Amino acid sequence: MTDPSKADSSRGGIARYLPLAAIVTVAALGAFLLRDTLSFETLADNREALIAFRNDNYLLTALAFVGVYVLIVAFSLPGAAIATLTGGFLFGLFPGVLLNAGAATVGATIIFLAAKHGLGDRLAARMDASGGTVRKIKDGIREDETSYLLIMRLVPAVPFFVANLVPAFVGVSLRKFVATTFFGILPGGAVYTWVGAGLGEVFARGETPDLGIVFEPHILGPILGLVALALLPILIKRLRRG
Repeated sequence: MTDPSKADSSRGGIARYLPLAAIVTVAALGAFLLRDTLSFETLADNREALIAFRNDNYLLTALAFVGVYVLIVAFSLPGAAIATLTGGFLFGLFPGVLLNAGAATVGATIIFLAAKHGLGDRLAARMDASGGTVRKIKDGIREDETSYLLIMRLVPAVPFFVANLVPAFVGVSLRKFVATTFFGILPGGAVYTWVGAGLGEVFARGETPDLGIVFEPHILGPILGLVALALLPILIKRLRRG
């Protein structure tokens, strides 16, 4: 006869993975079904209707935009860059940058919580119990969590989805994750929001926005400067040890 407590435990264990499994499933479907939907061309074709709706329903437009952006980030759907441009196009640099960063942070937090609930706590415990390189990596991140988390957000080469999962797997607290995510994505988000704010002129010329502007020296330089500041506490601690 099956032990009811074991059956409940088994069902509870499966339930832990459902949020993360749902995110992975929707992300896979979205990558296939929406790859050509959320594009610069779509924004250009619907720009007049979007502006008219915003002018008549500003608060509703802002809430709807944030909701859609959260879904895009939470389920890793294609079109995050276009969504950021749209935030700048509809709401300007301010409050566009705050709407973009806030929505992206909420979406990232959903992934973080799903990963932490499903796998993160167990992986963190296993890392604590293990030795060697794995334990050293976790201890290094835990010792300078804020610096490492900010670096992952500031460096454009780190995929956003990866920067949401790694903190969950090493046991980062929710409060620290939310704070470093919001402030870490602000510099790059401000650049793309600024580009979006100027889309009216780009549309008028029939051109496509240059999303590689973040890698221009005058833009990338200050961001790398912030990365250096985030690295400073880590370097100081290692020098003291040396």
